[in-house]
Amino acid sequence: MLSQTTAFDAMQARLRAAAELFGLEDAVFKVLLTPNRCVIVSLPVHMDDGRWEVFTGFRVQHNMARGPSKGGIRYDPGVTLDEIKAGAAWNTWKTAVVDVPFGGGKGGIICDPSTLSMGELERLTRRYTAEVMDLIGPDRDVPGIDMGTNAQTMAWVLDTYSMHLRETANGVVTGKPVGLGGSLGRTEATGRGVLISAREAMQRLGKPLAGATFAVQGFGNVGSQSARLLHEAGARMVAVSDRRGAIRNDRGIDVHALIKHHQEARTVVGFKGAEPMDPAELLLMSVDLLVPAATDNVITEANAAKVRAKVVVEGANGPTAPEADPILLSNGVLVVPDILANAGGVTVSYFEWVQNRIGFYWREREVNERLVEYMTHAFAAVFATTDKYKTNPRIGAYILALGRVSQAMRYRGFYA
Repeated sequence: MLSQTTAFDAMQARLRAAAELFGLEDAVFKVLLTPNRCVIVSLPVHMDDGRWEVFTGFRVQHNMARGPSKGGIRYDPGVTLDEIKAGAAWNTWKTAVVDVPFGGGKGGIICDPSTLSMGELERLTRRYTAEVMDLIGPDRDVPGIDMGTNAQTMAWVLDTYSMHLRETANGVVTGKPVGLGGSLGRTEATGRGVLISAREAMQRLGKPLAGATFAVQGFGNVGSQSARLLHEAGARMVAVSDRRGAIRNDRGIDVHALIKHHQEARTVVGFKGAEPMDPAELLLMSVDLLVPAATDNVITEANAAKVRAKVVVEGANGPTAPEADPILLSNGVLVVPDILANAGGVTVSYFEWVQNRIGFYWREREVNERLVEYMTHAFAAVFATTDKYKTNPRIGAYILALGRVSQAMRYRGFYA
């Protein structure tokens, strides 16, 4: 019988493995195993038809030894406290891997944003912000965009927070519109991080990125931006999927045309430049690069042995179950783990926060150049740690993060 591992269980399993190899002292391990704070809030919202609906929201702060906690706000019907706890912990490791001075946080609301009007979304967002006012702030906890939220959502958070403080606090959120202190390059930052990770991974295998074949699972912001940037770098997309289905064309899919189709149809299904395929088969295609950019637990012990990609670059959080890791490793599949591969978003969020704090804004070229520097340095550090401890890249990334977080905790000591 196959195990059913939750996202938070998966995080804890990787943490245990890394802590054992690293030799982490028991006291620090116990602190890092659970979040520092979990808050659940009830959010009454006046709906357009006159009804009152009560939504449930969450905000979790996992660890803040290295700086304010950082993490997005997710709007989705499937949001759970377990998922938010896992996301907050992943953000602790992610910010440590790329070496930016943040800790890990995460938020979410159980809702389906596609069924809510703009007015309802605004009232929901403002009520959520008011309920977590005491938790967030430029020096406390900095929310950002995630699934189901966007720059407009962050603008509402910024305005609500600022109205309560009676001052403009641009640094309270990231992913804002550029006109409200957002950073150039933020929209494609996570996808650009995937591109950089893919290029570094192919170089590690001694192969060029140009001409490589790739498949993308998920065509939201991360999936579509990753596909576009990989395509523009000379790689060839042969398959892509979203919630409604999947398509393939072994000769290559025109990503720019697909993005235009997706903007109009809200799905990749029906694109004339490709044929329908079974979405489950996309993960098993013989490609150079596989980019799971949708949700967690899609590569499991049930299908890992059939994965034929040379490199898996995890654009989503937690797409690979712990039981699948040794199977992929034994089959020679190089996995660039999520806490490295999709860290481009949090890195440019850090750049946005810095720009807000100093009141000086960078050109897009500067943002992208700095992102390349941070991501390539992080990639090299992860694989150096992997080689040193003779483990897989995921545990190597966790060990690298553990070293940095535990060092900060020891410097600070335990307040009692």
